[in-house]
Amino acid sequence: MTNATRDLLEQHFDTAFAAPDGIAKLRELILTLAMQGKLVEQDPADQPASELLKDINAEKQRLVKAGKIKAPKPLPPIKPEEVPYQLPQGWEWVRVREICHDWGQKIPDSTFTYIDVGAIDNTSGKIGSNLQILGASDAPSRARKIVKTGTVIYSTVRPYLLNIAIIDKEYDPEPIASTAFAILHPFRSLSARFIYHYLRSPAFIRYVEATQKGVAYPAINDGDFFSGLFPLPPFPEQNRIVALIDQLMACCDALEALRKEREEKRLAVHTAAMQQLLAAPDSSAWGFIEQHFGELYSVKENVAELRKAILQLAVMGKLVPQDPNDQPASELLKEIETEKKRLVKEGKIKAPKSLPPVTDKEESYALPKGWEWVRLEELGTTQTGTTPPSKDQGNFGDHIPFIGPGDIKNGVIDYSGKGLSESGLSYSRLIEKGSVLMVCIGGSIGKHAINIQNLACNQQINTITPFHPIPVKFLYWLMATNLFQRIVLDSAGGSATPIINKQKWSSIAIPVPPLSEQHRIVAKIDLLMGLCNKLDQQIAASTCKQNELLTAVMAKV
Repeated sequence: MTNATRDLLEQHFDTAFAAPDGIAKLRELILTLAMQGKLVEQDPADQPASELLKDINAEKQRLVKAGKIKAPKPLPPIKPEEVPYQLPQGWEWVRVREICHDWGQKIPDSTFTYIDVGAIDNTSGKIGSNLQILGASDAPSRARKIVKTGTVIYSTVRPYLLNIAIIDKEYDPEPIASTAFAILHPFRSLSARFIYHYLRSPAFIRYVEATQKGVAYPAINDGDFFSGLFPLPPFPEQNRIVALIDQLMACCDALEALRKEREEKRLAVHTAAMQQLLAAPDSSAWGFIEQHFGELYSVKENVAELRKAILQLAVMGKLVPQDPNDQPASELLKEIETEKKRLVKEGKIKAPKSLPPVTDKEESYALPKGWEWVRLEELGTTQTGTTPPSKDQGNFGDHIPFIGPGDIKNGVIDYSGKGLSESGLSYSRLIEKGSVLMVCIGGSIGKHAINIQNLACNQQINTITPFHPIPVKFLYWLMATNLFQRIVLDSAGGSATPIINKQKWSSIAIPVPPLSEQHRIVAKIDLLMGLCNKLDQQIAASTCKQNELLTAVMAKV
């Protein structure tokens, strides 16, 4: 390794280790340096690549004369504007076709080993063990290309997946590859490993991205692929480069394993702290978390777990201290019953049906003194949305927003979509502002938000409008807890499309603290979630700076 390269890698090692995709960037840097002749020292005693090309041409003529390959077509000269960077002395720019050949094609006429794109392990660059042994009559129409030991194969379909491998052993029966591969069998003075590494290098990837056709299913044709440029070093230098690349990539593998182990330990420590926190009768476990706060919350996964723990502590009565002067929840429930009777008398709601008491089995844990277990429906009016008949377009307009599951994103409602007309609203249900809407079906089940204006919603959403004086924000945070979300999913069943109807949803047992404590809980959650938001922003900013630094380093190479 050159001194300049060693200094460059050492200078940015810590950044590469810390950044989420830093090791991937480090791999790119290694390949970039290698293909620019900056990874190992040049040896003036090495035979230059110009002499190597003479040997390659002699081998081509021999193989053509022996009938093993077809006579290659002449290639266009390389124009100065095609050259992406300057090469060291003794290297040469050539086209990919000049350094390799194929073995032709054949229709299988006997049992064969079929190598298709799915057989490639694109991480290790090896052929996997999931090869098919097929008879001639079962041969797919794409099973045509002949390969031999030492052949490099490159999938030209969806090339961004880097399905590239070297045939590194003999196969019995003979191997036949898919026509989805470009076949590169190196001439004798070429290293298959060097070719393999170049095909994975940022320089060649950029060429392929600029040349490929198609968007959803991109591919590069053989003509464009083999017309790409290839930096050809002297043969001994190829071997030195490959040896150092393999050594450095093994170091990257070890770094990735070390970082994974570190992150797993950090998450395990955090999980243990959270479990102690949830099991403790008070908030004493916060001491450990505060002591190691910077270390624990430098990754987003732990911040996400902290959010969950905050909500769980809140509904267990462990987030804020209880005040013996607070009016107990039993008195709050009496106030709510009085409010219900008033609303029924005024014709604003229907007389509610009597609900079965919460059973011991439904009580997930013991509550603090002054708290009560109740059913969700006891705290508000619950509804399910409806959709007006679509055949009458007059039902849709801009009188009132009409919300579906896709309009609830990250706890916020998007009101800019479809709306209902006055006539359309008559088919639906008015959901007053200050309600909680929760998706009750499909992959988005459990997503929820508070509406800040009156609206209507479709039948995939359940809603609750809390009775006075319940703060809607308390219900919102309660529904975000693992406790509530787990019950929703369990009640939805295990079908391909989970669904929880309004009756089951309204009957979920929830813990209710005294009203004053609800307000203290909401204020504390809002404060702590704000802290979590800042942590996420700091992590994102730090990650962005690390990535920008690595990108800047790459740009200078």
